[in-house]
Amino acid sequence: MNYSSTRNSNIKVTSAEAIIKGLSDEGGLFVPEKLPKLTESDMKYLGKMNYAERARLILKKFLTDFTDEELKSAANSAYNQNFAVENAAQLSQLYPDCYILELFHGPTCAFKDMALQLLPHLMTASAAKSETARGKQIAVLCATSGDTGKAALEGFKDVKNTSVTVFYPEDGVSEMQKRQMTTQEGANVRACAVKGNFDDCQTGVKEIFTDSGLVTKLADKNMIFSSANSINWGRLVPQIIYYVSAYAELLEAGQIKQGECVNICVPTGNFGNILAAYYAREMGLPINKLICASNSNNVLTDCINTGV
Repeated sequence: MNYSSTRNSNIKVTSAEAIIKGLSDEGGLFVPEKLPKLTESDMKYLGKMNYAERARLILKKFLTDFTDEELKSAANSAYNQNFAVENAAQLSQLYPDCYILELFHGPTCAFKDMALQLLPHLMTASAAKSETARGKQIAVLCATSGDTGKAALEGFKDVKNTSVTVFYPEDGVSEMQKRQMTTQEGANVRACAVKGNFDDCQTGVKEIFTDSGLVTKLADKNMIFSSANSINWGRLVPQIIYYVSAYAELLEAGQIKQGECVNICVPTGNFGNILAAYYAREMGLPINKLICASNSNNVLTDCINTGV
């Protein structure tokens, strides 16, 4: 399976290249040329698997240039060791026909752990496959409104041949999140406060990626840029897994029937999380409604409602 840029469909790269680069040279996002499908057989067996095994099955559909052993190793390393519960994405019943998907059992208590515990393993494997990255230092850049930053720093700490730099709005994160980021352990991590908001951080990171002069300067030092934000497919594809996993558990427990539709409600700031649910639906997961729930962090809501 190849990946093309949202700004130039003629650009085609492997999944390993998409994960390493993070963002296409002209600023587009790498997305799969076509979406794989979930079969009834998949759903039947997923319910009997543990979370790491479910992750391997979903990843195999997207990352076709990875071996089974590479995907198994990455999933086991991410999900079988670093979460406080046996099932990394635990499903709890709130009341009849309503369930909560608990995505806070990772090392930083943020749902971003679900992807950022896996991404470093995918990136390391990708670097070994990529002609542009082999033997190079990977400089991972990340913009955060709070929880992504700590999860990225924790996921990449002391990972060989990588460094990770997180940019956060100086007055736009909680004191606890700021303390988490500025006290992070690891020889290859750093956090930078930015005077501005999250969009300023995100825009700055994207501008760095598309600055040809800076990219060339980095290349002279045997380094390349990559991203830990949802603009990186390697960050988004792990989020598809927990929606499929939740449905498989409900099916296995007899709470729903094969093909029965569910609604998914996601607290949404910047759309990456519910985008993964949309991809799951396009793969054939029986989803009726996707509900974006916003609080005062409502930039997306304002954009949809007003166009601004």
